[in-house]
Amino acid sequence: MSTAPPPATPAVAVQVFGDRLPQAEVFTALLSDSGVSHGLVGPREVPRLWDRHVLNCAVVQEAIPAGVRLIDVGSGAGLPGLALAIARPDLDVHLVEPMLRRTTWLTDAVQAIGLDNVTVHRGRAEQFWGDLAAPVVTARAVARLAELARWCLPLLEPEGTLLALKGESAPEELAEDEAAVRAAGAVSEEVRYYGGGVLDPLTTVVHVRIGATVPRGVSGANPKAGGRRKNRRRR
Repeated sequence: MSTAPPPATPAVAVQVFGDRLPQAEVFTALLSDSGVSHGLVGPREVPRLWDRHVLNCAVVQEAIPAGVRLIDVGSGAGLPGLALAIARPDLDVHLVEPMLRRTTWLTDAVQAIGLDNVTVHRGRAEQFWGDLAAPVVTARAVARLAELARWCLPLLEPEGTLLALKGESAPEELAEDEAAVRAAGAVSEEVRYYGGGVLDPLTTVVHVRIGATVPRGVSGANPKAGGRRKNRRRR
């Protein structure tokens, strides 16, 4: 499959990535090339990779404390996980993705970009309950808030926060799913916006926080039972 050349780097990208901009450019080039040929990014998305995807994710770094572990659930093409790992080398980023084709691409991308703060795990979020935890969990274009809360809140450390990157209809979705999100263990929910002076429209993020008690995940099968596979790679 032929692929389009990567889009030109917008001037505002340096405001977000600083001296890490070259790594962000490598990432964007990978998305426009093998990201398309592997079916991770639609060909029509290539011209707007920066604004709609890479920068849209990276600006969320404002919501993340310094030096913490971050778990990105359903990483897919590394959005937002790899964008945040590039922008914030102080973070310990763990990408959780169930599909082998995608984890292979993510592992190769980590090496190509030259990141040493990323670990790739193959599996569903539920398979890591009790084994992997962080103060921050991110997810983008994975599922509705009710499902995200059920899958992701058990991965949080006490007082941790799920950052769910959503579209402009996030307030309506939160209103519809709030009861289910609370039932999953949340103690507060709030819609916030990021990327002022960089993006239009802004990035919409639903913050879902838990209290001192981490929710116990409930699924149809024991998440620690057979079938769990990890693909970890660090450089």
